[in-house]
Amino acid sequence: MSNEAANVDILKEAYRLWHESRGGSVDHWFDAVVAPNVNFASVSRGVAPLDFAKQYRDSKELREYFDRLLSEWTMQHYTIDEYIAQGDAVVARGSTAWINKKTGKTAETPKIDYWRFKDGKAVEFYEYFDTACVVAAAT
Repeated sequence: MSNEAANVDILKEAYRLWHESRGGSVDHWFDAVVAPNVNFASVSRGVAPLDFAKQYRDSKELREYFDRLLSEWTMQHYTIDEYIAQGDAVVARGSTAWINKKTGKTAETPKIDYWRFKDGKAVEFYEYFDTACVVAAAT
């Protein structure tokens, strides 16, 4: 199996668990996907009310992202329809929907996640989504 196929398989399993558990598989991301020195960032760049969706430089800091996401939002679905892999990079394209626990509003958005792998672990991640939709649901 090529590195490209292996990296896609790692993500397919992680996203399957993420979707099926509705966010209950956080430990799997840390155990099987991200490297300790992962560089993790979001298109929202930490702007309120999505201040947790910012840049993290290692997996210890990254726990904050998952803790805040799951304390403030309830996942409805996380659906990945397509994986594109080239070299050590994988792009996952799909959609996701979350309900904000404070407002009760739903944010449903297209989602693109960019991953870069080294030695079977993700060392870089950047997420793209409709920030206006998500901010509207949070306010």
